Amino acid sequence: TLPNGMKFIIVERHEVPVVSLYLHADVGAVDEQVGQSGLAHMFEHMAFKGTSTIGTKDFKKERAALAKVDQAYAAWAEERHKGERADAEKLKQLEAAFQQAQEEADKQVESNEFSIAIEENGGVGLNAGTGSDETVYFFSLPSNKMELWFSLESARFLDPVLREFYKERNVVMEERRLRIESQPIGKLVEEFLSVAYKAHPYGRSGIGWRSDLENLTREQAERFFRAYYTPRNLTAVIVGDVDAKEAERLARLYFGRIPAGPAPERVWTAEPAQEGERRTTVHAQSQPILLIGYHKPSIRHADSAVFDAVQDILASGRTSRFYRSLVQEKKLAVAAGGFPGFPGDKYPNLFLFFSVAAAGKTNEENEKAMLAEIDRLRTELVSEEELARVK
Repeated sequence: TLPNGMKFIIVERHEVPVVSLYLHADVGAVDEQVGQSGLAHMFEHMAFKGTSTIGTKDFKKERAALAKVDQAYAAWAEERHKGERADAEKLKQLEAAFQQAQEEADKQVESNEFSIAIEENGGVGLNAGTGSDETVYFFSLPSNKMELWFSLESARFLDPVLREFYKERNVVMEERRLRIESQPIGKLVEEFLSVAYKAHPYGRSGIGWRSDLENLTREQAERFFRAYYTPRNLTAVIVGDVDAKEAERLARLYFGRIPAGPAPERVWTAEPAQEGERRTTVHAQSQPILLIGYHKPSIRHADSAVFDAVQDILASGRTSRFYRSLVQEKKLAVAAGGFPGFPGDKYPNLFLFFSVAAAGKTNEENEKAMLAEIDRLRTELVSEEELARVK
């Protein structure tokens, strides 16, 4: 652990000259403010845009151009937010001015320089992901190129430049169209969570509501970064052909220069006890899909391992009770399973069960069979043989 609070986990495995590098930011969709859903995912995209020295041709010119982009966007947004009172002609002019400002800023961008630097040095698997609880960044390198990770990764969290923000916002909105608005299962999951939670932010859309995404600003993303991407909120995991003492030296040299920053705010909202069954139905062009969720404690609860065992017994793979009963024996479903920790683990969450009905079968038939298996687990002891397999 560095003096600024950042933690490193280093695992030496010298079989091959490769090192895998993983950075975990303890921030996700639950940490977004109301009206700014999608911001955690948005910043994940921004983290690949570079710094004041990576991804730019002339940062002094680019910084001035980005300020003009922000000003032009603010003027356009102000008029747009007038709704029916907005001046249509003025809107066109302001939008054109905004587009022009973006084009001027783009002239100073060296596209994908961050990614190219990694790929040219043998890096593979470069990617990132945003969930309800976390945002993660990862790739692998030849072990003799490990210092490149320390240099680049520390730079993008010391000195990020959120260039091409509004273009990338359009990319995120397209992701929403593909993953939610054009997918029956995406619509169902979003509706399901909004019914399962009425207070805790686990009930909000993780990718963001369209109206929020359309109004996110670069300034909001910068505030989000300053609040949550502090060293004490970051954990790096380094596994492979690495010398732990050398890794510690590089960690202090590169990540030690990031100021500690304030302690991030945490979510204190607790979901009220649910006092009765809740149901919702989504109508879409799709085969029947059934979701059943049960509220359960967070991953810190003493029974966390028990929920994992329940998953293996009931709902994981071809040997599970759900698969044998619903798919193989009764032929009610083409798929059936489940898992704990949905949509996240950090706070009290859901144990989710699902089935996809077979041709000519219904959700009602699947529900009856699924509940029978759940009730059987509640009333009958698991056999020693089944428990041994799970262990």
